[in-house]
Amino acid sequence: HMNSQLRALLPASGITTANQSRPCRRSSVVVRSQAMDSRPIQKLAVFCGSANGKSPEYAEAARAMGRELVKNNIALVYGGGTVGLMGEIARTVCDGSGPNSVIGVIPGALAPRELSGEMIGQVTVVDDMHQRKALMAKHADGFIGMPGGFGTLEELLEVITWQQLGFHAKPIGLLNINGFYDTLLSFFSQCVEQGFIKPEYNTVLVSSDPAQLIAMMREFKAPVSYLAQAQMRAASQSGVGMDVSGASMDTSGAHV
Repeated sequence: HMNSQLRALLPASGITTANQSRPCRRSSVVVRSQAMDSRPIQKLAVFCGSANGKSPEYAEAARAMGRELVKNNIALVYGGGTVGLMGEIARTVCDGSGPNSVIGVIPGALAPRELSGEMIGQVTVVDDMHQRKALMAKHADGFIGMPGGFGTLEELLEVITWQQLGFHAKPIGLLNINGFYDTLLSFFSQCVEQGFIKPEYNTVLVSSDPAQLIAMMREFKAPVSYLAQAQMRAASQSGVGMDVSGASMDTSGAHV
């Protein structure tokens, strides 16, 4: 569920859907049973680079993450296109689980093939970057950052901020290949030490192993958000992991 602020970014008249006809090499959808998990995860948004980076390990990590999504019957939500790491993970999921398991969201300005490659899966073309990010967040049950540049960082930091405020209570993870995000994680720790981030909001999950990262995300419990704390102070109520965006709540008031 999206809160009203994010939903306002998604006017129906500004979105058109273009389901691409290019088949995957293997188009059959893989269906596997799942054990009961603490947090059901059916779709994960992955933020990553439109380049492959200098080390071949980045592309292999993107393919490994894609294989883990296929193994767990989790659909991919991503920024559309088939270039760089975005293309590596999208092709892997499409080949393993079929085009319906790849959900791309891309602004019209970036849709031309010379910019983003030939799109695969279910692709929604939107007006701008704001709509792109809001729609990706609406689709996803959680978020993963892989190696990338300014765009990857911007998307990642925005969903971290949304979680802190209470616009969502979904898990956020980093696939930290070869220590790529070590300096960013050190910056987060410095922000905590210097009093700019409360320790309870430094909640990004980190692993270099895709299977472990997904397992950690399933066990994630969101902190009480800024907005939820304000609501509780006003109403003298309590709750844990409250999501003020209108997400489903159990009878105790805790996020499901």
